[in-house]
Amino acid sequence: MLWRPYSAERGLNRELGENQRVKIGVAGLGFMGSTHLQAYQSVPNAEIAAVASSDEKKRSGDLSAIQGNLDRPGEAMDFGAAARYATVEEMLADPNVDAVDLCMPSYLHAELTLKALEAGKHVLIEKPMALTGDECDQMVEAARKHGRVLMVAQVLRFWPDYARAREIIQSGEIGPVKAAFFRRKCAAPAWGKWMHDRSRSGGGVFDLLIHDFDFALHLFGKPASIKAQGVEEIEKGIDVVEAELEFETPRPVVISGGWHHPQSYPFSMEFSVVCEGGTLDFHSGLRRLTLYRGDGSSEEPKLSEQDGFVAELSAFVDACETGTAPERCPPEESALATRMTLAMRTSREQGGEPIKV
Repeated sequence: MLWRPYSAERGLNRELGENQRVKIGVAGLGFMGSTHLQAYQSVPNAEIAAVASSDEKKRSGDLSAIQGNLDRPGEAMDFGAAARYATVEEMLADPNVDAVDLCMPSYLHAELTLKALEAGKHVLIEKPMALTGDECDQMVEAARKHGRVLMVAQVLRFWPDYARAREIIQSGEIGPVKAAFFRRKCAAPAWGKWMHDRSRSGGGVFDLLIHDFDFALHLFGKPASIKAQGVEEIEKGIDVVEAELEFETPRPVVISGGWHHPQSYPFSMEFSVVCEGGTLDFHSGLRRLTLYRGDGSSEEPKLSEQDGFVAELSAFVDACETGTAPERCPPEESALATRMTLAMRTSREQGGEPIKV
C-alpha cells in the first residue's frame, strides 16, 4: 500500500500566519522527552506549547535526574508559558496544540497515537512504533482517516554518519554493496522497570535493535526473511542476538547486539558496509564515518553539522506545516521495520529458523 500525501490545507489545525510556529506538545518527560525538548530549541519553526507528565517535579522543568544510554544528561528547563498537564489526554484536549511528540512507554504507543489522531493532532511517536504489526497498521490507517501527519522517531535515518553513508552508497561512488554489519549494545537499563517486562517493552533486543533493522530497510529495502540466534535472560540483564537478513540477491547483512548486563556496560553503535570499491565504517566510541577505499587510501566524508535529533524533529515539524508525509521516514516503513524486528525475535525463539517478512 503506497503512502498518499496529505492535502496541504489539512496540514495544521489552524492557519499559520507569517512568523508563526507549529505548536508542539511533548508527553513523557523522561530521557527521550528531555532529549527532544533540548533539540526543539534548535528547530526555529517549532514552539513548545504544552508538556505532559504524571511527575509534578518534571512538569516544573526539573529534568536534572534523568538517565539514559547516550551522553545527553537531563537539565533544568524553563517551560515558559507552556501549559502543564498531568495526563496526555488533558494535553490532547488543548486546542492550542497542533502536534504531539509522544515519548511514552512502548506499550502505550498505539493507544495514545490513535487518541491523538482522533483529536486532530499530528503525531511523532517514539520508536518502536508499536508492539505488534496489527497495531502499526491501525495507526497508519488512522493517520489516513484523519488527514494527519504520523511519523516514527527512527533517528538513525537522520544521524549524520548513517545518513551520509547512505548517500555515498546510493550515489554508486564505491560500487555495489557486498556485505554489511550493524551492531548496537548497551547495559540493561536501570530506569523504568517496564523495560524489563517483555509484554510492555517488546524485550531488550526488540527495543534496541529496531534502530538497525529500520536503517537496514532504509538502505537495502525489504528482506525476504530473517534468521537469528541469541540468548534472553532478562532477569540477569542479558538479552543478545545475532540476526541475518536474507535478500533475493544474496549478500550477508548482519545485525547484532543487545543488553550486556546491567548499569555499567557502555553504550555503543557501529556499522561496516563493504562495497566493491571501499568500506564505510563507523563506531560511536572510536571514530566518525570513515571511507577506506580499495586503493588503500582513506578519508572522513564531510558530515552534516546538524544534530540527528534536531534533523529528525525538523523533518516532523516541516511535515506538519505542509501537511505532507515525512519523505525520509514514512510510517509504512516504520511499520515494516517493526515486523522485521519481530521476525528476528521469533526466529531466535525457534532456534534460528528463517522467518518470512
